[in-house]
Amino acid sequence: MECCRRATPGTPFLLLAFLLLSSRTARSEEDRDGLWDAWGPWSECSRTCGGGASYSLRRCLSSKSCEGRNIRYRTCSNVDCPPEAGDFRAQQCSAHNDVKYHGQFYEWLPVSNDPDNPCSLKCQAKGTALVVELAPKVLDGTRCYTESLDMCISGLCQIVGCDHQLGSTIKEDNCGVCNGDGSTCRLVRGQYKSQLTATKLDNTVVGIPYGSRHIRLVLKGPDHLYLETKTLQGAKGENNLSSTGIFLVDNSSVDFQKFPDKEILRMAGPLTADFIVKIRSSGPENSTVQFIFYQPIIHRWRETDFFPCSATCGGGYQLTSAECYDLRSNRVVADQYCHYYPENIKPKPKLQECNLDPCPASDGYKQIMPYDIYHPLPRWEATPWTACSSSCGGGIQSRAVSCVEEDIQGHVSSAEEWKCMYTPKMPTVQPCNIFDCPKWLAQEWSPCTVTCGQGLRYRVVLCIDHREVHTGGCSPKTKPHIKEECVIPTPCYKPKEKLPVEAKLPWYKQAQEFEEGAAVSEEPSFIPEAWSACTVTCGVGTQVRIVRCQVLLSFSQSVADLPVDECEGPKPASQRPCYAGPCHGETPEFNLEETDGLLGGLQDFDQLYDWEYEGFTKCSESCGGGVQEAVVSCLNKQTREPVDENLCVTSRRPPQLLKSCSLDPCPARSRRDIGRTASGHLGY
Repeated sequence: MECCRRATPGTPFLLLAFLLLSSRTARSEEDRDGLWDAWGPWSECSRTCGGGASYSLRRCLSSKSCEGRNIRYRTCSNVDCPPEAGDFRAQQCSAHNDVKYHGQFYEWLPVSNDPDNPCSLKCQAKGTALVVELAPKVLDGTRCYTESLDMCISGLCQIVGCDHQLGSTIKEDNCGVCNGDGSTCRLVRGQYKSQLTATKLDNTVVGIPYGSRHIRLVLKGPDHLYLETKTLQGAKGENNLSSTGIFLVDNSSVDFQKFPDKEILRMAGPLTADFIVKIRSSGPENSTVQFIFYQPIIHRWRETDFFPCSATCGGGYQLTSAECYDLRSNRVVADQYCHYYPENIKPKPKLQECNLDPCPASDGYKQIMPYDIYHPLPRWEATPWTACSSSCGGGIQSRAVSCVEEDIQGHVSSAEEWKCMYTPKMPTVQPCNIFDCPKWLAQEWSPCTVTCGQGLRYRVVLCIDHREVHTGGCSPKTKPHIKEECVIPTPCYKPKEKLPVEAKLPWYKQAQEFEEGAAVSEEPSFIPEAWSACTVTCGVGTQVRIVRCQVLLSFSQSVADLPVDECEGPKPASQRPCYAGPCHGETPEFNLEETDGLLGGLQDFDQLYDWEYEGFTKCSESCGGGVQEAVVSCLNKQTREPVDENLCVTSRRPPQLLKSCSLDPCPARSRRDIGRTASGHLGY
């Protein structure tokens, strides 16, 4: 094998040469560094805040050139500057304000984010388009770009990580945590559509809390954005954002751009106050606002230490818990604040045994039994739920939940809540009866009660519950009206006496019944059955009938009986007197006192004879539109027989009632028919 091959006489020499070469190479690296003097002290930082640069030098000790650099840099003063300090690049531009440029003084403003040469000092003369490079290099420590930690050193842009180390590639996550995983904030994005009215000219778009970052809003439309702020100390402010520019609002930088058809708002953050973005109406058209930002999770769960042991000796248990902690105020708050964030998962309590030493009063030995078998753990117990606070539309019911523990003998007693915190506490409040309350359901209007002029139309209004079943429980105050006036544009052929909408004359009611019929409709109404036969064969007797409140259910095409109070108006009489004519040819004479109780005070007997409509005459035309006139007769209202018109009161005679008929156009006649007609007229 090759590994066992015998060494040749030259092998020791080659090995020695290799070792000498390796030693010389290592020595040359040491000599290279040895040609340099030691590094000198670090210089003063180029800035006092906001991140600057410091350098250190070393000398070359060789007469020849040394490999490597004679200067090194590091960052320094990595603390935030106070808001009033202003931008470092802007300070360098303003230093030239008192130096004439081409014979004229200017107020210079910084030009940032130059993609070609970010480390040159370019400034723009205020109020002009003049941009000038006032210096080839900015001062060390100047940021290369406004939203980056990279800094200019000796005219070159150097990478700076969020750990403030030169050459570091470590970056902040979206929450502003260096090398973080993004778990301390949440992305919020959405869209708002303005719904402004003449009485409400502004509205809230979104609230952006303290500490939020990377905020961007875009408004499209004629409306206008403005800001309201509230600091942690409670101070309030407002900014109308009237023009394009970069503003400082409560120590937070706001970049606002205004265009003819849109507005763009950017804030890098973190915000130093709670911001409320609002919209103000500026035109008849609606606007939309799209927004996105990272909201800090300012309430987080914090695990507590173990609570005191449940026993001083002989074996007990102790638990940890979790409390909701406000990172801004550094205090414990109610648990509901932590439940607001879905990312927040409450840690489960930990349970451990404690004080396992025997109690002094015992024989010095006590076996520790598993708690889940011989000594049950404390547990939550709840009382029954209370009655729901609302019968419909969503209510709440509550119960009491307490921590109890059971001893070895099975006796249950109250315990401190922390003992049960190893399991979630049962809810003490829950929603109930979340189904919708009964509501009025109005159906379609009926046809108008007349064929010309002014009349009435009706509709069914039912109280429907969440199961789509007709029921009660709706508020009478909110019930839609069931009838309204209607006008038929077809003119009546003769002037018709104008009657009140709610005319009470018996003949008018009868006219409506004649036109509409007595059938059940979609409007809850009283439906009487036919009168029974008169109880006597002559003289004055009594008739009775059944009157029901009914409605036609359009969705099932069935008739339903309703409670009497569902029908509007007076209930028709279910009993009335009747007159069967004189007995044995006697002259009809009646004792009104005998019939008062029978008539029920309605005085129907005084109206035993009255005018009523009885159909219509034949149409005046067979086609092309004609007229029918209602026939008016004087009737005995009990026997329904026509009587002499002198028995009816003349002043109560109803007006003439007309309706159109034969509205179809007449067929066109042929020339042959016209010729025959003409011949007939000429007598041929």
